[in-house]
Amino acid sequence: MFRSFLLKAVYKQISYHPAVTKQLCRHPFQFHPERGMHSRNKKAMEYIARGWNALQEVDRVIDYCELNDKRLIPSLRTAKENFELALEADNSNTHARYWLSKLHLKYHVPGACKAVGAALLVEAAEMGDPDAQFELGCRLRVENEYVQSDQQAFYYLEKAVDQLHPGALYLLGAVYLTGDCVKRDVGSALWCFHRASEKGHAGAAIAYGSLLLQGTLSPIVIFFRER
Repeated sequence: MFRSFLLKAVYKQISYHPAVTKQLCRHPFQFHPERGMHSRNKKAMEYIARGWNALQEVDRVIDYCELNDKRLIPSLRTAKENFELALEADNSNTHARYWLSKLHLKYHVPGACKAVGAALLVEAAEMGDPDAQFELGCRLRVENEYVQSDQQAFYYLEKAVDQLHPGALYLLGAVYLTGDCVKRDVGSALWCFHRASEKGHAGAAIAYGSLLLQGTLSPIVIFFRER
């Protein structure tokens, strides 16, 4: 009885979703693994949103108190727990890895460990998260005075630029403009500043405008001239 009722309901939807209902008619009780994946990802994003909100509350007041102020601990613990729950719900989620790495590396959260934070950051960068790639590129350039890590930093920055990360575009533009670690290329710098300014990066917009005022051709003009 229930089976016939279900099939009648399915047939009513044929005019709206013919491809889907045809599949359901053949296998009305078939399990679709994509549904489970979508559910896990949705749950993980809910945990990330809660953790991010707690972290925003910390960032709102952290400039007006000590970094290890005990009043920050409840919010930091909430953020850490939610990012960890997000990873439990979906271990492939790169956003959860990135934000959890920031907690370990930047904040005085109970149980923080620099080694764990670094490992999470590298994992997130290798998995393709542009924020993690940009963060890792910056840390490799800044925190290793006696280690030749510039090429590694440049590698991760380029990965983030491929995904049009505005911060990475701006930093790579500055690298090309100054000729630091690479051959000086004003055209490439201009292109990076232009794309970053389109993404809303204020510093890139200023740099792009300054270069144009100095008489440097816009990448759009160069493109049409070459054609």
